[in-house]
Amino acid sequence: MTGDAPKTFRVGLVGCGRISDIYLTTLANFSEVEVVACASLDLEESRAKAAQHGIARACSVDEVIADTQIDCILNLTIPAAHADITRRALLADKHVYSEKPFVTGMDEGRELLELAEARGLKLGNAPDTFLGGRWQTVRRLIDEGAIGRPTGVFAHVGTHGTERHHPNPDFYYQAGGGPLLDLGPYYLTAMVFCLGPIARVAGMANRAFDRRQIENGPRYGEWMDVQIDTHSLSMIEFETGAIGSMTMSFDIWDSETPRFEIYGETGVISIPDPDPVHGANDFHGPVWLRTQDTSRWSHQPRPKAREDWQVVMNHHGFNENSRGLGLLDLALAVRDDRPVRASGALSFHVFEVMDAIARAPQEGLYQRIESTCPVPEPLPETFPASETIRAHEAANAH
Repeated sequence: MTGDAPKTFRVGLVGCGRISDIYLTTLANFSEVEVVACASLDLEESRAKAAQHGIARACSVDEVIADTQIDCILNLTIPAAHADITRRALLADKHVYSEKPFVTGMDEGRELLELAEARGLKLGNAPDTFLGGRWQTVRRLIDEGAIGRPTGVFAHVGTHGTERHHPNPDFYYQAGGGPLLDLGPYYLTAMVFCLGPIARVAGMANRAFDRRQIENGPRYGEWMDVQIDTHSLSMIEFETGAIGSMTMSFDIWDSETPRFEIYGETGVISIPDPDPVHGANDFHGPVWLRTQDTSRWSHQPRPKAREDWQVVMNHHGFNENSRGLGLLDLALAVRDDRPVRASGALSFHVFEVMDAIARAPQEGLYQRIESTCPVPEPLPETFPASETIRAHEAANAH
């Protein structure tokens, strides 16, 4: 398929939940990709989604996977179903782009990577937030030596769970859920993008509650059982020798701790919260730099003294919620016969890191990571349709 890919990459959506709306909104901006069918276990839900987004056909999951006119499956099912849907799509000779996590078990991950390679198909996987302008700016700073050799990284997300905003949050507290698997992929993927593959980890975890109460929507007041740990601490060592720490929690009522920082020999890059809702697990927001000489990196005409933070100029597009950008990159990777940036190999490496962090409290402090992955190439500023996105973002800013 890779040599004869059509100009328009035809996509079938499986899973029509809330997350699908932003994917469909983003993909509608690009002529290179067309979502031609959608499916879920609830046919009425699929029909409503098709009507909302102008999708030509709503059908069953079996039908969308079997459709020979579809090039790729966009797998937005719940985590426990990711591997099964991806496997079925690969066996039907379709490329796959999936929501995170990639899988919920190591054996499943290895199987899917081997199956895709054997059939000459491409696998992509969320998160694709690292393709946004904010993270591309961070990577540019590192590549250009703004902080010298990176030596460390810190990530912290302290929330009090998903029951405050999600109407059906049960799966977040079952196998395949929890803050490590839900939030960790954003931060670990960004770490690998900026600092390279991870060599070993350590971890500790616990949970504050065995039951939690839904705080919104029609199920308000209903209780859920908590089957997984909801507060995770980890230490991380990269193949380069850089080290880091990460906290992912559903048990913190509030926090003023910075979300993400990268430390180097001559400076530090900080990713602050752009607003009370979004953190470093989104596309937009500023990049701060503090170093011995910030004059080269600042957008201010007269940089302040070295003690002050500087806001770094962002030259890249995709600075608003652009989930689905990874699928566009996969479509263009098929067309151009090149590696996918938000690849299955990257996601499997990140999953192994999370799996090792989760096992560490029972099996021993340090866990060696067996997999590695290619570090994704930065997006060129001439990335297809980026001018369209910049115009769209500029229009929305006024």
